Amino acid sequence: MFLLLLLSLVALLLGGDAQDRAALWRGNDRAGRCQYTFTVPSPTEASCPQTGGPELEGLKARLSLLEVLVSRLSGGDTGGPGGAGAQSELQEALSRAVGERNLLQGEKQRLEQEVQGLQRRMEEMRRETERLRSRPCPPQTPIVPPSPPLQGGGLTRPSLGSSPMSHLMSRPNRQGDSSSSLRDSAWQVGSPGFQELKAEVTEVPAPDGSEGHTGCGDLVSVGDPVTHRRADNIEGKYGVWMQDPEAVSPYGANMIWRIDTVGSDVRKLFGYDDMVQLTKGFPSKVLLLPEQVESTGATVYRGSLYYQRRRSRTLIRYDLASESTAARRDLPHAGFHGQFPYSWGGYTDIDLSVDEQGLWAVYSTNKAKGAIVISQLDPHSLEVKKSWETQIRKNSVANSFIICGKLYTVASYTAPNTMINYMYDTETSQGRSVSIPFKNKHHYNSMIDYSLAQRKLLSWDNFHMVSYDVRLGRPQAN
Repeated sequence: MFLLLLLSLVALLLGGDAQDRAALWRGNDRAGRCQYTFTVPSPTEASCPQTGGPELEGLKARLSLLEVLVSRLSGGDTGGPGGAGAQSELQEALSRAVGERNLLQGEKQRLEQEVQGLQRRMEEMRRETERLRSRPCPPQTPIVPPSPPLQGGGLTRPSLGSSPMSHLMSRPNRQGDSSSSLRDSAWQVGSPGFQELKAEVTEVPAPDGSEGHTGCGDLVSVGDPVTHRRADNIEGKYGVWMQDPEAVSPYGANMIWRIDTVGSDVRKLFGYDDMVQLTKGFPSKVLLLPEQVESTGATVYRGSLYYQRRRSRTLIRYDLASESTAARRDLPHAGFHGQFPYSWGGYTDIDLSVDEQGLWAVYSTNKAKGAIVISQLDPHSLEVKKSWETQIRKNSVANSFIICGKLYTVASYTAPNTMINYMYDTETSQGRSVSIPFKNKHHYNSMIDYSLAQRKLLSWDNFHMVSYDVRLGRPQAN
């Protein structure tokens, strides 16, 4: 277009008489576009009917453009496409800038307040330091511990009344029966659910070397936990591991057995030749049990695996040599599948264990109203030989184990430092509070059993297989 205009200009300039009076104008039209205007005086007309000229038209175009710009800036009619969007974007940007400024001002005020608080604290600490420096040191005097009062040649105990259970308080049973006769001074709690016992401190006898050959006596202390292996996958969050104290061929005395108990079809039993192979994770035997396992209450004894069948009170004796079921029997009136578990849950209604006196079952019944029942079982037929009903609610303790015919309960399954807080002696049919420190190293202990083969406690703590040394002393006279 510009080239055509130049050619026209050249042609007119070469045209003769009018070439010195031709004019070319450039200006914006009403829409703001650039427009070129080329004018030549008429040789026949003195004037045009309309007034004005190229200068006036150019001024009008410039005024129109200025009106458009003023309208955009003042927020009126935009006079062109895209004006409304540009205006809204400007307003939004302004709003964001104002909001960010307010946030920065608030943050500045908060930081100023924190600085002032720190300055006040530093000033208080400075004054406290000056005050301590100005005080004289107290005289050092030796402290002599008071001698314990003697009574009959021994330590004086707090009076417990006419009977060991004189101060036991009544607690409602799990079904809401407020007339329950279960009483224990260690059970003053707000709710009967997940809780820890307030264990009373009692005297603990010193170990007696004369009983070293039997290994029996009262539990004196539990050592620090030792972790041997971590489970491979989520199935091993809870589980049970055990060792047969009277192993039967073809399996040796060092054989370790393990069951991962997370899953709807728990039937795999893993066998390891010894602790070294367990630590490395190399099983030498994997057995598929004929029926599903319920929870972490299994144990091994005299060449058989003893466990509770899933969703039932049926106990099963599985012969490891023949890999078949050798005996099965219902545990009379025992709760199952969440009726009377330990406080951590896990359907731990029936807990089987082995000690120096044989095979045991720890459970509860509706008749016992949630209290722990201990039964000694015939290891061959699974018949109940004798039972004891304790004064401790099963769903209020984290776990339990049996050593030398004595039941011990653990207060918490999650607390790093908790207590073994109660002991029930099946020989005397009496229970009492104890206070023996116990550590949950991995903060979720779902299985604790006494291993007669190793004379240690074995536990399954949040994917980890853990053991504890134990120390036994002379049984305490009642």
